[in-house]
Amino acid sequence: MIAASAVVAGYASIRRLLDPAPLDHPWVLMAAGLIGFAGNELVATYRIRVGRSIGSAALVADGLHARTDGFTSLAVVLGALGVMAGYPIADPIVGLVITVAILAVLRGAARDIYRRLMDAVDPVLTETATTTLTATPGVLDLEYVRMRWIGHRIIADAGIVVAHDLDLLPAHDIAHTAEHRLLESIPKLADATIHVSPANAVPHDPSEAPTSRY
Repeated sequence: MIAASAVVAGYASIRRLLDPAPLDHPWVLMAAGLIGFAGNELVATYRIRVGRSIGSAALVADGLHARTDGFTSLAVVLGALGVMAGYPIADPIVGLVITVAILAVLRGAARDIYRRLMDAVDPVLTETATTTLTATPGVLDLEYVRMRWIGHRIIADAGIVVAHDLDLLPAHDIAHTAEHRLLESIPKLADATIHVSPANAVPHDPSEAPTSRY
């Protein structure tokens, strides 16, 4: 829908450049454009805020689409001002500028949706998880940390290194503390699996499936 808005705005602007037409009732157009921009921006802000709070990429994209509708309404206002100032070509030129702005919004929305489809997580969250785990008392090193989206929630999988001479109970307490700190520091993190390895042990590769012996 964002792409369709860009196509319509660009087509209408180029058509007005090639075939100029007088602009009637500019004050009415300005009033309608301002009302349309204000209404769409309020809706866009609300949808984007709620979408980000619940982790919905679709709702955020819908909010961005509403924002592009607001840009289109704003183009009407700017174009009308230019025509009233004696520059009839201002209306289609402003339309082309807004088309470019819509394409920029489209690029951001497409990038975010693609990342979500690929289960990608914001690198800032990965850095936060790394910092949180390495700062946990008893954690000597971090083997790996992975996070991915599952619906509107994030799950994490991490491997930590602790002292080799620790008993099971202290090692478990460190892993539990690391998990708790991770859940507190990462928004929308629903679950975290912490693998514990003793220092100087062979690094654990989570991609290797465990084997059973009978």
